[in-house]
Amino acid sequence: MNIDQGLTSMDPAFARNQNAMWMINQVFNGLVQIDSILNTVPCIAKSWQISKDGLIYTFNLRNDVFFHDDPLFFGGKGRKVVASDFTYSFFRLIDPKIASSGGWIFYDKVKDMSNFKAINDSTLQINLIKPSPTFIKILATQYCSVVPKEVVEHYGKDFRSHPIGTGPFKFKYWKEDEILVLLKNEHYWEKLHGVQLPFLDAVKVTFISDKQSSFMNFIKKELDFFDKVDGSYRDDILTKSGKMTHKFKGKFNLTKSPYLCTEYIGILVDTNIAIAKKSPLKYKKVRQAISYAIDKQKLIKYLRNGVGIPATSGFVPQGMPGFDSIAVKGYHYNPQKAEKLLAEAGYPDGRGMPQITLNTSTTYRDLIEFIQGELHAIGIIVKVDASPSASLRDLMSKNEVNFFRGSWIADYPDAENYLAMFYSKNKVPNGPNYTAYYNKDFDRLFEQSYYISDDKERFKLYQKMDNMVMEYANIVPIFYDQSVTMTQKNISGFTINPLNLMILKTVKKK
Repeated sequence: MNIDQGLTSMDPAFARNQNAMWMINQVFNGLVQIDSILNTVPCIAKSWQISKDGLIYTFNLRNDVFFHDDPLFFGGKGRKVVASDFTYSFFRLIDPKIASSGGWIFYDKVKDMSNFKAINDSTLQINLIKPSPTFIKILATQYCSVVPKEVVEHYGKDFRSHPIGTGPFKFKYWKEDEILVLLKNEHYWEKLHGVQLPFLDAVKVTFISDKQSSFMNFIKKELDFFDKVDGSYRDDILTKSGKMTHKFKGKFNLTKSPYLCTEYIGILVDTNIAIAKKSPLKYKKVRQAISYAIDKQKLIKYLRNGVGIPATSGFVPQGMPGFDSIAVKGYHYNPQKAEKLLAEAGYPDGRGMPQITLNTSTTYRDLIEFIQGELHAIGIIVKVDASPSASLRDLMSKNEVNFFRGSWIADYPDAENYLAMFYSKNKVPNGPNYTAYYNKDFDRLFEQSYYISDDKERFKLYQKMDNMVMEYANIVPIFYDQSVTMTQKNISGFTINPLNLMILKTVKKK
């Protein structure tokens, strides 16, 4: 397979982007894992109990899970995983010296190291300082993978390129930006229908950044797997309605599946910030007019060849447990309503309204220029400012950008992960409240959700919160994404779940 954007780290404490998550998921395991329909199922923990008050989690570990062989272990043989390996791995996430990007997992849930206890080798206890009904799902993220202390301490920062885990594949070789090789873990503990996993002998990853040339390699059958349909060859593969073109029909397998990712436009709404105070976007009716002015259906058809679902409900994407397009009122395309709201805000046909700048990353320029055209049609003059995604993210994380394109990919399958973007305690720079939305009623509902373990009841609160944000229009959801994966005809057993997490342990190659 090929990864087009390089690989930042193989250390689970830094599993912050999709490529790192994909590769870390092959080499490591955690207490629990997510299945293809987003249920949390056992992994190294064969079972667990949660106390009535939701504060104490007790995990019973399997006794047949071993770390990969490494010269640092006695006799070079991987040793058995014990509960204290998890207390060490979790402490790394909150240790300021490590500065893990996964620290948020335990943020406001634990105080310090004392909240993680190894009762004995096969019993682990986590004591939370407040309940978190989503905690068990959060533990399935790649951040929570188990790592061996002696190997991590030996390599220090270089553990990122000497990963030793318990997963279906073991690390063999990595030459950065060129090649990564993983080999079958002969001692892997997991079985499928009584047969030991994984089925593949090895996985070879290249890092060709040009999507066009890596797609050509896929067509020449030099790659078994290819993902994402890029603009340069999208029309070649997909018709405008999202079906495979006649040219490639029957040549390879193409799968389009739900992906928990919302593409959106964010609007800074805290008028204590100078750029928001001076902007016409401070008026709610202007923000609502923008939400009605965009023909999302047309955007998906012509710019994305049918990949994606128009986001006409809330910020929480379709495919997320509890998603309800009837309960959450979003915005459908209605230019007449947009014009009426603009006039009510004091800008009939956009007259008297100053030009606004919409910031985007370079890769999404075509999409943003489409939105620029839609807003122009109702009289809103928009200048597009495109910059590299890292610099845009930096501006967003300081509330220094007023009108911007963003996307939110689920870390775990619960709507809380999306709504956390609007919780006032998640202020930037440490939290993701990029629109600086502060609402006491929203915060109250958000905190109330911690104490509701019944999913249906909690989903109702989530829908209420989503509606509040939609009505305030500080966020304009554009579409809920879909993942597009292509595999050669001789590949079977490849599954991808709505978290778009790559699972290679069940793949077979004929």
